Amino acid sequence: MNLPPLPLVFRGSQAVASGMLTRGQLRSTALQRLTRDVYAAPGAKLTHGLRCRALALALPEGAVITGRSAATVRGVALAWPEDDVQVLAPLEMRIGYRNGISVRRTEIEPDDWEPWAGGRLASPLRTALDLLLCRPLPDAVADLDAMLRAGKVERAAVERMVATRSDNGIVLARQAVTLTDPSAESLPESRMRVHLVLAGLDPVPQYWIEDGGGRIARVDLAFPEHKVAVEYDGDWRDGESWALNRDRDRLNRVHALDWTVVFVTAPLLRDDRKMVRTVRATLPT
Repeated sequence: MNLPPLPLVFRGSQAVASGMLTRGQLRSTALQRLTRDVYAAPGAKLTHGLRCRALALALPEGAVITGRSAATVRGVALAWPEDDVQVLAPLEMRIGYRNGISVRRTEIEPDDWEPWAGGRLASPLRTALDLLLCRPLPDAVADLDAMLRAGKVERAAVERMVATRSDNGIVLARQAVTLTDPSAESLPESRMRVHLVLAGLDPVPQYWIEDGGGRIARVDLAFPEHKVAVEYDGDWRDGESWALNRDRDRLNRVHALDWTVVFVTAPLLRDDRKMVRTVRATLPT
C-alpha cells in the first residue's frame, strides 16, 4: 500500500480527519502503532525517545515526561526502548491505565517543564529531582552522575534544590547528591563506587596507574595505598585503548608493579554484598 510522506509520529485520528490518510491506510502494516491513536511513520526505529514522542501527543494536557525518560530525550541514555516512559501528573489528573508508562502524581510547578513534541518535558533540574526521589542510592547516584557528566545540570544547583524541598524520599536524595562524582564514566562504575562507599570503603575514582615510563592505565576505582584496582568488566569498555579487560599486555604491566586488579562482572555487581566482600578481601584487615 502506497502511503504519503508522514510525520515521524502522528495522531491517527488527526491524519484521517485532515485527509492525509484514509482509514484503510491507517490500518497498513507499514505503520507502527505506538499507543492509543498514535502511530510512527514507516521505517521509524523504535527507541525510547520515539515512545516518549508518542506519549507527548497522547497524554492529557498537564502531564510531564520526566526522570530517565526525559534524560534520554535530552541525550543522556538512561532508558532502554522497552522501559516504561516515566510521567508526572498533577494531583487532580486521572490517567487511564496504559501499558508502557509509569505515572507519579505530584505538585508540578510552571518551571518544572517546557514544551516539547506537542506535550511537556521536565526541565533538567526537575529531571534530576525525579532521578533521585524514592530510588536505591546506587541507581540514583549513577543516573545523576551521568546528567552531571553530560553537563545537563550543575551539582550546586541540584544541592540547592534538594536542600529546600520536603518531598517523600528527599533525605535519601540529599545523600545521593553528596555521593555524586561526574568523573565516573559509566553507570556500573558509579554503582560500584556507591556500594563500596556505603560499606565503609573509600575508593579513588578514575585513577591513573603509572610506572617510570609514564601512565599505563586509568582504572575505574583504586585504593592506591594498597595497590588495588577495581574495574567493571563490561562491553562499554570495548575499544578503549587503556582498558585492562581488553589489553593483556597493559594488565601484565600493572601486575608487574604489584597491583591487584579486581574485575567486577555484571552478575557480581548485581550481588552487591558479594562484590563488596570480593573487593574487601584484597585489602588489609
